[in-house]
Amino acid sequence: MGSIDGVGIAEMNRRNIIVLASAAVIALLAVFLVNAWFSGVEKRQTQTAARPMTKVVVASQGLSFGTQLTNTNVRLADWPQASVPTGAFRTIPDALRGDRVALRPIEVGEPVLAERVSGPDGHASIASNIPGDMRAVSISVSAVTGVGGFVTPGDVVDIFLTRDLNDGGKITSVVLENVQVLALDQRADEKKAEPKVSKTATFLTNLDGAQKLVLASHLGTLSLALRNVENQTVGAAKAVTARDLGGPYIASRPAAPMRSQPAYVAPAVAAGPVAPPRAIVPRVPSGPSMTIYRGVTDAQYEVPRYGVR
Repeated sequence: MGSIDGVGIAEMNRRNIIVLASAAVIALLAVFLVNAWFSGVEKRQTQTAARPMTKVVVASQGLSFGTQLTNTNVRLADWPQASVPTGAFRTIPDALRGDRVALRPIEVGEPVLAERVSGPDGHASIASNIPGDMRAVSISVSAVTGVGGFVTPGDVVDIFLTRDLNDGGKITSVVLENVQVLALDQRADEKKAEPKVSKTATFLTNLDGAQKLVLASHLGTLSLALRNVENQTVGAAKAVTARDLGGPYIASRPAAPMRSQPAYVAPAVAAGPVAPPRAIVPRVPSGPSMTIYRGVTDAQYEVPRYGVR
């Protein structure tokens, strides 16, 4: 009995030693990790302290197109002096001077730059977003021609023209490719991406493209095709007619001119008095006949009966 108790006590002591050793290892590991973390924090603080900082104005709230800058939506933030972006404001009064408004969306914490806000007049104008060599031009759209309202400002589209042909058929051709949408109706905010059927779409294009778009709007129906902004391939499209759709091609034909008798031409005669032309009386067939048309004229021919010449 005593030997059994001694074995049990020895087993318990061995287990206790293992538990204590494991705890010591875990404690040493925890001390190492904590020390490494504090060392990293101290190192980062040392590096930050060594790097000169300055103050710049950043957005404290998300600013959309047309939002006026106020004390509640901008603030000063520390910024590395060596990487201050061009056009950043260093003081809040300078950023708010002239009731400035955002001309492009500005995210929270993003520096407020002069190129992203209006001038002293504080007028949010689409013209401020147009490069000097580009133009903004508008066309009428509908739920069908405007891709069901899924086109939003900032998207890129292709513009198709469908017009009539001289033979009564129709043709669809590409007027402009990879064109940026500036606004829909009076909406120019790129963040509002919910579908909305608009009546007018405004595009950014060069002068030649603006002329083509204005002329095409008077020739037929213009339609938009939404495309991926990463797809920059242009020039591969061709005009499409009804024949490309397959099946019978139906087109209205111009009306045939009315048939008439050939004009009488007087035979050439020698010099002297010319007798008046005699009226030509068409010969009426006495039996079966058939009419043969050549162009717009016709002639009747007798058809002999079977076995009779």
